[in-house]
Amino acid sequence: MEHLKTYYRNTLPAGSGELTVEGPVPPEELEKYPFHSGLVAFRPPEEQHEAIVDIARLPEGRIIVARTEKEIVGYVTFLHPDPLEHWSKGNMEDLLELGAIEVAAPYRKYGVAKALLKTAFQDSYMENYIVISTEYYWHWDLQGTGLDVWEYRRVMEKVMGSVGLEWFATDDPEITAHPANCLMARIGKNVPMESVERFDRLRFRYRYLY
Repeated sequence: MEHLKTYYRNTLPAGSGELTVEGPVPPEELEKYPFHSGLVAFRPPEEQHEAIVDIARLPEGRIIVARTEKEIVGYVTFLHPDPLEHWSKGNMEDLLELGAIEVAAPYRKYGVAKALLKTAFQDSYMENYIVISTEYYWHWDLQGTGLDVWEYRRVMEKVMGSVGLEWFATDDPEITAHPANCLMARIGKNVPMESVERFDRLRFRYRYLY
């Protein structure tokens, strides 16, 4: 499968200024902008910055960012599931995982997360993919937002739903480990039925044990 990428750029009002929301951004451009110090959800900002540059170098990797003129304040990543994850076992070229979405706290009130996703799905080639997002409550910034797990999940469902991701049932043990966890997915218009069936088999790995 050829992984075609078309760049889009939008602007988003943010207080007295505006943010540039753009992507997929190539690695050489990502290297020009450091991470905001508040992007700490997954690892220290410098390390996460290196990680997204590496993702941008992958054939299928897509990085969408929100930035000021000086630094990146939000981002979303798309790539094939990690080889150590169950979701990679289908060896599906047309399965992408929304691996991370993060916005620095001072910018969350401006709708940055939705703008990142909207920009990502402006590229019509995304209709050739099944895009999944595995929502685990232990990744959520409950302390920083003051929300409980159910409030945070409703926020995540609303943000993901803004670009067509929907809740999908699964018996994956990591998802079922807590009732607030969930699998969300978007099946592109051009995805063949064979891929949809393979995805269904991935979702229900234990069905034949019952």
